[in-house]
Amino acid sequence: MSAPETAPALPPRFMQFAVIGSALLALVAAGGFYWASQRAGQVSGSAEGYAVSIMSGGCVPDSLSVPAGERRFVITNQSDRAVEWEILDGVMVVAERENIVPGIVQTVSARLAPGDYAITCGLLSNPHGTLHVTPTASAATVDAALELRAFLGPLSEYKVFLVLGGKGVVAAARQLADAIKAGDIETARRLYTPARQAYLALEPLAFRFSDLQTQIDPEATYLDKREHDPAFTGFHRLEYGLFDQNTLDGLTPIADALVDRLAELNTRLHEVQLTPGLLADAAAAMANRLAQRWTDAAVSPYAHTDLADMAAGLAGIAKLAGLLTPVVAPTAPQLAAGVDAALSDTATALNRFQTAQGYAAPETLDAAARGGIASQFTGLADALGKLSATIGGI
Repeated sequence: MSAPETAPALPPRFMQFAVIGSALLALVAAGGFYWASQRAGQVSGSAEGYAVSIMSGGCVPDSLSVPAGERRFVITNQSDRAVEWEILDGVMVVAERENIVPGIVQTVSARLAPGDYAITCGLLSNPHGTLHVTPTASAATVDAALELRAFLGPLSEYKVFLVLGGKGVVAAARQLADAIKAGDIETARRLYTPARQAYLALEPLAFRFSDLQTQIDPEATYLDKREHDPAFTGFHRLEYGLFDQNTLDGLTPIADALVDRLAELNTRLHEVQLTPGLLADAAAAMANRLAQRWTDAAVSPYAHTDLADMAAGLAGIAKLAGLLTPVVAPTAPQLAAGVDAALSDTATALNRFQTAQGYAAPETLDAAARGGIASQFTGLADALGKLSATIGGI
């Protein structure tokens, strides 16, 4: 039997062409992906939204241009870490979506005025992208009966709330720092929860200062080295030491820095220019943040005081809503009633798990109970979103 024939060897020059051709195909494919990703960021926001993919080192595209108004962004996490995506106006957070896990698509909606914004792209250490918002011929309409002067009283009252709350959270944090310096871990544990909850009551406005937020309340999830990252500071770093590591080692400089950052926050809360639209947006965004946190991750991953923390956040939302809905009620009674009902239903859902000793630990709740609470916060976020849309840019 004759030996099987073998394929003739290709000439060396042909092999060179083949290699070059393969490389060109790879470049074309990469270019096609880049073009498609850039084009995806420019599609109409009226249907699916503006597409952004978060990679390990940044966003694709890292530059977007959209018309002013209510816009929707479709965020896909193509990295290997849970990430968050934010729109920033200077240091102020305009909109955000937390805990976008790998392979998952989430949406973020925001009402945008013309101007230039930054977008965060995954880990806090990643470079920011840019968002350019162009003017449009049609402006958002607001009910003529809702004028700024109708909100002057509520704005003044909330300013007083912020001023007093800012002083209170600084004092509470200073007491916590003193206990840590004294080496009294039991007292420090006892003082931690009221200090953090005093901050949570202010968080609807406080979290919008992104530069301070990343020092006061950063989560290890969004840091490169997690709990071992040098940027892991603030409340959660103290919580980690006090309740997970059971030690005060290294906490004194963290506690002192927290007091300083909260003092800076207090100064900014004195100076912030309040508008009805800002307050309405803040309430809706905070409800959405709490719904996301409860659904996707732990609110207090080391102290396990999630329900108590959510109740403190709900109190901050209720303060805002309680100031805004009476102004809106005469012209939009169903809207105001819907917000009040959603607040009541959410408080009831939380209070089911409150005892004389405090709120139940989150791990004691079954899936149905957790889902019920998440559903209430989501409904509250929806109701407040309608309130925000009605008040608009006042």
